[in-house]
Amino acid sequence: PFNPVTTIQYDVPAGGADVNIAVFDVSGRLVRTLVNEHRNAGRFSAQWNGADGRGGSVASGVYFYRMRAGDFAETRKMVLLK
Repeated sequence: PFNPVTTIQYDVPAGGADVNIAVFDVSGRLVRTLVNEHRNAGRFSAQWNGADGRGGSVASGVYFYRMRAGDFAETRKMVLLK
């Protein structure tokens, strides 16, 4: 659980990759894209402050973030408490 900000840390393997990290609500609707760019190898982080793509505050609840980097894809759950 987090309030008001959560940090998502991730590693990009040697050679770099096109990275996409997006937040979705429980219905599968896109809430916000946090990262959508090529990254060189290394450790990075992205922060989400509970805002949607237009800057509006979202409701408390369960959200998911999906990270894609090259052939890698993973989805994880997070809980926003206000």
